[in-house]
Amino acid sequence: MPATEEIQAIDKLMSGKEAILKQMKRVIVGQENAIDQILMAFFAGGHCLLEGVPGLAKTLIIKTIANILDLDFKRIQFTPDLMPTDITGTDVLEEDKATGRREIRFIRGPVFSNVLLADEINRTPPKTQAALLEAMQEFHVTVGGNMLELNKPFFVLATQNPIEQEGTYPLPEAQLDRFMFKVIIDYPEENEEVQIVSSTTGIEQPNLECVMSGEDILNLNQVVRRVPIAENVVQYAVKIVRATRPRGSDAPDFVTKWVRWGAGPRAGQYLTLGAKARAIMLGRFNASCEDIRAVAYAVLRHRILTNFNAEAEGIDSNAVIQRLLETVEEPSTQW
Repeated sequence: MPATEEIQAIDKLMSGKEAILKQMKRVIVGQENAIDQILMAFFAGGHCLLEGVPGLAKTLIIKTIANILDLDFKRIQFTPDLMPTDITGTDVLEEDKATGRREIRFIRGPVFSNVLLADEINRTPPKTQAALLEAMQEFHVTVGGNMLELNKPFFVLATQNPIEQEGTYPLPEAQLDRFMFKVIIDYPEENEEVQIVSSTTGIEQPNLECVMSGEDILNLNQVVRRVPIAENVVQYAVKIVRATRPRGSDAPDFVTKWVRWGAGPRAGQYLTLGAKARAIMLGRFNASCEDIRAVAYAVLRHRILTNFNAEAEGIDSNAVIQRLLETVEEPSTQW
């Protein structure tokens, strides 16, 4: 049985989640699954890649969450001419008008924020995309040989358009692996779309309330990590990840046939953290194999690279994950 302070922390997370969703519903119609996945990543301390066609409120969801959580928010519109210093910041030479003395001063870039929206991240060249690698993994940047710590909490929420490929640069695997979840934003249902059109063509603008601070998020990150998880559940996560690797001995035949590259060890870490975050958001004190399955698509879909055989047969990474979840058996509980 968890200690009293752990129960109080979980209660706070549950009440905070409900308060966040209440505020979100004042602005966002539908997209419950996407919002839940983004909140799981926030509570687990991970980054998210959002993919969807234009006009599905990807940017609005991110801005709304940042406002509700009282976090410093910055947006970068990624374009082909964007430079790494446009993200991290740059040194400028300034002259003191009183003394005439010149000195170099570092002007911080938008990466020094709590929530960084990398809008259309695949529209900038790999050199500029790489400027985020160090920040996303190490939570600091190196400029002019100096290492500068980022503000905490720090989340990168990136968006990309899946249908417009002209003028885009596919994200390198190293960067994709930094994202805990890849969240798919889909078209709304008909009744939701009617509500969206009605609510966005009037004059009323909802006033959002801040329901959680950055310090609260950092505390909840630690609470999620303390959620207990049985050894067989961790083994299940690892078995799924190892089964995605076509050159491994654990790979099923369909993985060998359809997959070019599988997921690395970070996928197992994020499956476990995502399962813990999901369990605690549902008011449970431990993570289960069901939680692993529930977050598997978001964790693995951008880490499994299919080959030409899969493309010819109309198989994508989601189809591979579905087969994996049907094939990989849960390890037996050891007492």
